[in-house]
Amino acid sequence: MGKITGAQMLIKCLKESGVEVIFGFPGGVVIPIYDALYDSDIRHILVRHEQGAAHAADGYARSTGKTGVCLATSGPGATNLITGIANAYMDSIPVVAITGQVATHVIGTDAFQEADITGITAPITKHNYLIKDIKELPAVIKEAFYIASTGRPGPVLIDIPVDISKGYIDENLKADIDVEGYKPTYKGNPRQIIQAVKKIQESKKPVIFAGGGVTSSEAAEVLTEFAEIAHIPVITSLTGKGVFPDTSDLSLGMAGMHGTKYANLAFTQTDLIIAVGVRFDDRVTGKLSEFAKNAVVIHIDIDPAEIGKNVRVDVPIVGDAKNVLSDLKTKYLEIVKGKISPEQAAWLENIASLKSKCALRYDRDSDALKPAYIIEKIYELTKGEAIICTEVGQHQMWTAQYYKFTRPRTLISSGGLGTMGFGFPAAIGAKVGNPDKTVIDIAGDGSIQMNVQEFATAVSNKIPVKIMVINNGYLGMVRQWQEFFWNKRYSHTNIADSVDFVKLVEAYGGTGFRVKEKDEVESTIKKALEIDNLVLVDFWVEREENVYPMVPSGSAIDQMIECD
Repeated sequence: MGKITGAQMLIKCLKESGVEVIFGFPGGVVIPIYDALYDSDIRHILVRHEQGAAHAADGYARSTGKTGVCLATSGPGATNLITGIANAYMDSIPVVAITGQVATHVIGTDAFQEADITGITAPITKHNYLIKDIKELPAVIKEAFYIASTGRPGPVLIDIPVDISKGYIDENLKADIDVEGYKPTYKGNPRQIIQAVKKIQESKKPVIFAGGGVTSSEAAEVLTEFAEIAHIPVITSLTGKGVFPDTSDLSLGMAGMHGTKYANLAFTQTDLIIAVGVRFDDRVTGKLSEFAKNAVVIHIDIDPAEIGKNVRVDVPIVGDAKNVLSDLKTKYLEIVKGKISPEQAAWLENIASLKSKCALRYDRDSDALKPAYIIEKIYELTKGEAIICTEVGQHQMWTAQYYKFTRPRTLISSGGLGTMGFGFPAAIGAKVGNPDKTVIDIAGDGSIQMNVQEFATAVSNKIPVKIMVINNGYLGMVRQWQEFFWNKRYSHTNIADSVDFVKLVEAYGGTGFRVKEKDEVESTIKKALEIDNLVLVDFWVEREENVYPMVPSGSAIDQMIECD
């Protein structure tokens, strides 16, 4: 029998699992793994901070539908992954994080660079492993990828002690897996589906509420078909952007704290919500006791724990969104035959009126540089074909509002955790996974500095991501809250003149532009898109521009602060 090292077995198993790229940073106890990588054709992207590796793996997964992989050493290397793992967990993204660990015989002795990473990450992983026997290695790797990518996706961590990596194992050892108790339900209950169709038939004012689960199950096409056949308006969550085209007359865009006014009013007026792959997050629902009080709720989700967790549900359907929507569409055509009642026709007229009266707006005639104008220009010049990543803050909300997303996996944004510093490393991952697509990170001047070291990763690996910084010299979203609710006491949110972004990106080997005038926006974006390198455009926008509408925390979603 041929023998190979545990590290070589790891690489072999990763190849068998379809891994093409790893984002990582080496350290002492993962040297055996990096030595095995030296002879492998798996591409390794050397990041400059392990958090960047986790976010890049996340962005790769979101944009491709494949499982992202990141690799870090023990102790601080592993703990630097935690924010990225938590981010993937909150948004249900399939990532396998591989960490090195001290040798098995010194675990628990506070050895150099030891950290109980399986204990630390237990609440933020779908599952995790500490490998104590080298014979477990092939099965654990196979099992980890299966768990990460099936059912409700999520991150899985594998902790590998250095003596396991250096030990020897039969290279032909078979990996059979049987995850006891883990049996995701993929097909919806037929009776529940028929019941849902009857509720739709009875409804006068239905809406669909679509989230990230539609993306995960590749259900965007069937969702669109069903919505168009049934003539039902569609509201999305932030992570659901793109699963239904923003350009459709039936699209109501994003709902919630910074959602469109017409989406929020539709939730308030509807008598039926068909929720698909959503969590009913507090940023969407606002005050729960006031949310959609008159609506019957059909909730479709592969995770039974989500159904009824936040909002009362009348028709629960556990199953994969694509399968359930396909069956729902079939039954709807059998029973309803695509006919709509006069009441539903009136509802559609009301929706069209709401969209006209309550359209998003800003002062388009102003000579000042407005963030929304920049986002609209980015959309216009990319023709909606780019993959757009964002950091977290005001710019994130303006992007969700003013860039029209028409396909899934084209908005890469931190939803549940709201992680500043996510967008740029995620954009690196997205570009690696989609080399032929334009990838843009729309950033704030606060967020972009949180993982700015990854400029080196982009330049050294020739990953030509474009960064559009909406620079208002503030930690903008916090400043907006301070303006509205804290009497404009701008405590530690003013970061103006803290860095010259053009010089900074040039120091890393990228290209930088600064834009202060409205008439420079279009030509500069065009130049940025033509350059085959990391490019940063520093837009100096109106400093105290706010995101509207805004639902104050704890308020009902029809209680919105609007611009004058």
